[in-house]
Amino acid sequence: MIREHPVQCPCCGESFTAVVDCSGGSLRYVEDCEVCCRPIVFTLSVDPDGELVDVTVTPEQD
Repeated sequence: MIREHPVQCPCCGESFTAVVDCSGGSLRYVEDCEVCCRPIVFTLSVDPDGELVDVTVTPEQD
């Protein structure tokens, strides 16, 4: 299940809408910010029914 979710980049502070895939359950992955292109870590929390519960974004640590 593909969902759009508003996020704020932890690196540049700009807001954008991220497209997230909930079909794989809760997971963690790295994606570049659409504004500043820095890598950020997305952590998706998905309930057992496949519904998106929360999206957390943090800067990727080198």
